[in-house]
Amino acid sequence: MHKTIFEALNWASSFLEDNGREGNAARLLLQHVLQTNYSGLMMKTHDEISAEQMQQFTAYIEAHVKGRPVQYITGVEEFYGRIFEVDDSVLIPRPETEELIVGTIERINQLFNNNDLTLADIGTGSGAIAITMKKECPNLAITATDLSTAALKTAQKNADNLQAELTFIEGDLTAPIAHQKWDIVLSNPPYIAFDDMASMSDVVVEYEPHSALFAEEDGLILYRKLAEQLPPLMNTPGLIGLEIGYTQGDTVANFFREHFPQAQVSVVKDINGKDRMVFCEITE
Repeated sequence: MHKTIFEALNWASSFLEDNGREGNAARLLLQHVLQTNYSGLMMKTHDEISAEQMQQFTAYIEAHVKGRPVQYITGVEEFYGRIFEVDDSVLIPRPETEELIVGTIERINQLFNNNDLTLADIGTGSGAIAITMKKECPNLAITATDLSTAALKTAQKNADNLQAELTFIEGDLTAPIAHQKWDIVLSNPPYIAFDDMASMSDVVVEYEPHSALFAEEDGLILYRKLAEQLPPLMNTPGLIGLEIGYTQGDTVANFFREHFPQAQVSVVKDINGKDRMVFCEITE
């Protein structure tokens, strides 16, 4: 017997919730199977779902119950109003990172008199930060780096899809960008301590790339290295913006205060009131 779309959705939401997953994932996966958006889905609730579509939908729901993130099943995630392709070579872009973009653009407008600026995004992953900055501030000359060849392939694909012109270079931290000076450096590096793995969702730990999640020295090593390596690479005025773990604000800010004693270093909270960004503004 054929199910209606409404019945399929009800079944899947209950099945997910019974297995400790969020019921809302059913809607996202069904939209993907039917190649429609939310309003399209609502208009079709009384239509029948074909046997083939139901089979595909069931397979997706079972994969998510086992822990595979919805975004890796659908292959996409929205970030700053744009669609990015994601696969298991890259971290799934998070809404909190959109706030790094907002904070950066505000500070660019305050710090610099012109828009023809150079920006480096270190550890670009899917390219979400670098590509969004290029789309929002087209005059920026942007270079994005990553250690992972596979991640850079995904980022390049996203840049092509979204018609953003930027340069991608493979390499570790500041090594690929050390040949010149920069006006702006952004990074959302791996910042989770290995000790925290036990308390994290299996959806994240088992499927997202560990090299993009975890870091040594309680998750702080890459901030310490960036603070040490960036001083000779920054122009004046200059801006450094970093996403951090919510317990790391003071420590990361102190790394930058130590290496940029003249700069104004601030810890900024996200929409949930958690420390989420550190900005270092170099004015002298």
